Amino acid sequence: MCEAMRMAVLALSDVSKSFGAVRALRGVSLKLEAGEAHALAGENGAGKSTLVKILSGVHRPDTGQILLNGSPVTFGGPADARHAGVAVIYQEPTLFPDLSIVENIFMGRQPRTRFGRIDRAAMAEQTGRLFAGLGVELDPEQAARGLSIADQQLVEIAKALSRDAKVLIMDEPTAALSGNEVARLFGVVKALREQGCAVLFISHRLDEIFELCQRVTTLRDGTPVAEDLIADITPDDLVRRMVGRDLDALYPKQDGVPGEVALEVHRLTREGVFTDVSFRVRRGEIVALAGLVGAGRTEVVRAIFGIDRQDAGWVEVGGRRLRPASPTAAMAAGLALVPEDRRQQGLVMDLSIDRNIALAGLAEVRRGPLISRAAEHARAQDWAVRLRLKFARLSDPVGVLSGGNQQKVVLAKWLARKPSVLIVDEPTRGIDVGTKAEVHRLLSELAVGGMAVLMVSSELPEVLGMADRVLVMHEGRLVAELPRASATEESVMSAATGRTAA
Repeated sequence: MCEAMRMAVLALSDVSKSFGAVRALRGVSLKLEAGEAHALAGENGAGKSTLVKILSGVHRPDTGQILLNGSPVTFGGPADARHAGVAVIYQEPTLFPDLSIVENIFMGRQPRTRFGRIDRAAMAEQTGRLFAGLGVELDPEQAARGLSIADQQLVEIAKALSRDAKVLIMDEPTAALSGNEVARLFGVVKALREQGCAVLFISHRLDEIFELCQRVTTLRDGTPVAEDLIADITPDDLVRRMVGRDLDALYPKQDGVPGEVALEVHRLTREGVFTDVSFRVRRGEIVALAGLVGAGRTEVVRAIFGIDRQDAGWVEVGGRRLRPASPTAAMAAGLALVPEDRRQQGLVMDLSIDRNIALAGLAEVRRGPLISRAAEHARAQDWAVRLRLKFARLSDPVGVLSGGNQQKVVLAKWLARKPSVLIVDEPTRGIDVGTKAEVHRLLSELAVGGMAVLMVSSELPEVLGMADRVLVMHEGRLVAELPRASATEESVMSAATGRTAA
């Protein structure tokens, strides 16, 4: 990359922003250079979202300046930022589902023929050029409704480029993507860099930052801690900057003593989804269910909990066979399930924090025919302290919490029932590294205390760092069981891709 291209396309200079008494940003300076991917790192609450909203024109800074190609600029709103060439690609795009890809890209600014009609041929031709430049194969006339999240993000990127965007802000773009989709997105980002775009990349996955980016700015409590060249630091260095301490205990696994069998799955089958799955989980151990996206892991735990009906096989908890397809029976037997999608399946976002915590145990807070608000509050207060929940008021909607604290509320809801078996599906997806360490600590303490933990995770370091045993699935079948001592990234991935079998 020539030096002429490595100029600051967009920059913040000594920017601060407060919301009432809360200082969200303090003296932040950030420089986004053409042809470079720049990571923004920090825990939840570090100020990343506020910084993005300032760059994209949603908020105005209280002090400091926004610089566009070296000159001060004021964004009166998101439209001003888009006009200046700044685009934000969110984790979950918002397209018009019943319109085609090309219609979504040119919504509100369709080219016209000399007769005043929409020039669909020009739209299709420009969309084809955009996709070709990105190395993407999508049918411009396809409806948006059937697109995957990954394809929707690519449409949003093409829309931004059609507006001559020079800065792309990517906010947790990979959280809902499979490994292949992440690789394709990274290829698109590299193509954007080659075209001279500046990319601001935000992710809780440190391996992605180190693979994709050239520089990283770290925020802690709204304050810039450091700006580093990726080549000059290690993941441990970055974690230390983010949380202000060493995180040798990111995977604080304590050695437990496995006890009696708490959960037994016997030849569980659901036609076309998973086949002949059998395993045991004992009290005092953490068993990880690993595999590639689509291997059937989530579907297996949904069947265990009774959400989906199996076609064959059975599940036993504490030696007693469960009635199939009955979450009520599973809960009564001592099973708890923390789902993969906490917002859609684990929480009622408009309800208060304390009410969400009480939802799985309403019988215990009922006083006659009514729910006792005092009992709800006391139950929530107890678990908020135990799980180190960060909140303003327990009566606030759970939707105001950070992702990590929302995950703690889901855990509190189920742990308050004192289950014997805890199933956690992607327990740390989308939460910051500090909160990950707290969740891992909690899972380890629960196992040492005698609970059986079944963990589904797509993060290999998490699987290897926390599991006593690793069960690997491939295309709906359980293909390997690896004890902690012999489980490595190579052995797990070899089994997950079907190259070895138990």
